[in-house]
Amino acid sequence: MKNRSVNTKRVAFHTLGCKLNFSETSTIARLFEKQDFEKVEFSEAADVYVINTCSVTDRADHTCRNTVRQALRNNPEAFVAVIGCYAQLKPNEIAEIQGVDIVLGANEKFNILSYIENVEKLPEAGVHACEIKDVKEFIPSYSANDRTRTFLKVQDGCDYFCAFCTIPLARGRSRSENIENTIQSAKEAVKDGIKEVVLTGVNIGDFGKGSKETFYQLIQELEKVEGIERYRISSIEPNLLSDEIISFVAQSKKFVPHFHIPLQSGSDEILQLMRRRYDSALYHSRVEKIKELMPDCCIGVDVIVGFPGETEEEFLRTYHFLNELPVSYLHVFTYSERPNTTAVRLKETVPVGERKKRNKMLTILSEKKKRLFYEQQAGKEFTVLFEQEEKEGEMYGFTENYVKVKTPFNDTLVNGLVNVKLDEMDAKGVYSCTFEMALV
Repeated sequence: MKNRSVNTKRVAFHTLGCKLNFSETSTIARLFEKQDFEKVEFSEAADVYVINTCSVTDRADHTCRNTVRQALRNNPEAFVAVIGCYAQLKPNEIAEIQGVDIVLGANEKFNILSYIENVEKLPEAGVHACEIKDVKEFIPSYSANDRTRTFLKVQDGCDYFCAFCTIPLARGRSRSENIENTIQSAKEAVKDGIKEVVLTGVNIGDFGKGSKETFYQLIQELEKVEGIERYRISSIEPNLLSDEIISFVAQSKKFVPHFHIPLQSGSDEILQLMRRRYDSALYHSRVEKIKELMPDCCIGVDVIVGFPGETEEEFLRTYHFLNELPVSYLHVFTYSERPNTTAVRLKETVPVGERKKRNKMLTILSEKKKRLFYEQQAGKEFTVLFEQEEKEGEMYGFTENYVKVKTPFNDTLVNGLVNVKLDEMDAKGVYSCTFEMALV
């Protein structure tokens, strides 16, 4: 246990939601550390707790309240700051939660230290959240808590305004840095020897919007950065996933064969109601193109069940569409009514029980899809990036196409890229492996 001055202030962070939130939490944590705060685990006693919230699920309020209570159990006198998407959408509601001292919106969260004069609790919560239309600045961010990978924020905000989504209201319009500055952020992120960079954002295919630069040009330049062995594209809209991007990844030495492509529905009628910018035929063509060039590519899919107007027939259309597609796993979301979205005005609502039933059906389908994809990889050779964490004497890593692999813990393998042959899969769907030789 390291010694610290009695005057050193301690700060702890808790992040809810997406990879983008994790990258921003890390960036904010570094601001505290530059001011001589000691960063500790959220389960420990701290002087300041920062809770970075998410608004994607309908349990944001419940989750936020529970997290605040957890912080105050660790230290009842701690200063509690709530930031993030939910803080932008519902700042006054959060301010009413007992124990919260400050609520900061999308712009203000990166200036958090200017709002904390000391770490003493306030008589009432301060709320600082500007109108979302005034949020225009792009703040570069990257995570730095994992020795093996970092989440690099390359884009923020969204101009799509899908019928079910509050993200444009929480994060503002689409914006990004230029390629030159993004490359600098990537170089900064890998100074500690990180091997893998995950590109993240709200709508990363929109990178460079309003300029002459494009996401395709960005990945071409990122390929040239020395010291980074792998890039993953976290999630990209099908209408922005061009053939040239797919072809580039297929021949790239650094961008791995792994895509996550939101679908939301396999019914064109529902896609129109959702105000999505593609149809099922375009989505199908993207998957076909990927599998043509990269047969072992892992493809993840977002899908929403129970959207207003989704009849049994429409849902089954989605089910059969996904069943026939060579995708690898699904992230299944149950539709929930969100204030200030156009979907809440649609009248043909789906009963909650039916929504849960459809979620279960697609969750089972996802498990079957993942099992089949994993089985197809047996006996093949891949490169695994092993992580530092040890569980019951085992260490874990992922192949370039996102297959989970285990081996007896060996400290020399941590953060190393190793050639392996996939042997047998255990009951939890994790492969054992035979080593070929270390790459780096």
